[in-house]
Amino acid sequence: MFLNEEDLQAIWLTIKLASVVTVILFLIGTPIAWWLSRTRSRLKGAIGAVVALPLVLPPSVLGFYMLVAMGPNGPVGQLTQALGIGLLPFTFWGLVVASVIYSLPFMVQPVQNAFEAVGERPLEVAATLRASPLDAFFNVALPLALPGFITAGVLTFAHTVGEFGVVLMIGGNLPGATRMVSVQIYDHVEAMEYANAHNLAGVMLVFSFLVLLALYAWRPDAKKD
Repeated sequence: MFLNEEDLQAIWLTIKLASVVTVILFLIGTPIAWWLSRTRSRLKGAIGAVVALPLVLPPSVLGFYMLVAMGPNGPVGQLTQALGIGLLPFTFWGLVVASVIYSLPFMVQPVQNAFEAVGERPLEVAATLRASPLDAFFNVALPLALPGFITAGVLTFAHTVGEFGVVLMIGGNLPGATRMVSVQIYDHVEAMEYANAHNLAGVMLVFSFLVLLALYAWRPDAKKD
């Protein structure tokens, strides 16, 4: 068989993780992107830097600090234990929390750029037509920023699929629970199962190519000849 049962299980878990993270980041990242695109606060630079931090931090560093924070003595770990949730490390939902933080800039930055491209004029016109700020946001800003949302969603999903360092630090390597595709490939290589590693890596290569092809080929503003 081209892919064994463990490979298929890892693919399913990875798709599940990427889907959940993308949905959560649409909900969290949109208000952050809107605020960053509209505010004149002095905190804009600092908050923008915090959002972009995962882009420059090594995944192992980010994973280590999240592991400490979610551990039994960390603030997040103490909170989850007090709520009766237990500890998040080495669980699927621990991976969700870590991936949301790690993929945050891939959602916020494209959406922020899309909101900034909308400009003030359409919102001012909506205000003159007595549209409330909420109406203007949902009926004017969101439709005009749709290309940015599509780009952000694709990038966030693809980036989450390709995670390795953070996944290994927070989730470990538990079959059927936290073993993602990237970790499964690593396991195949470590066990010198190069044929299996090649098959699974080939699937990821094709997936990554198709994602990039979709992003570069899709031109919503391109003029037709």
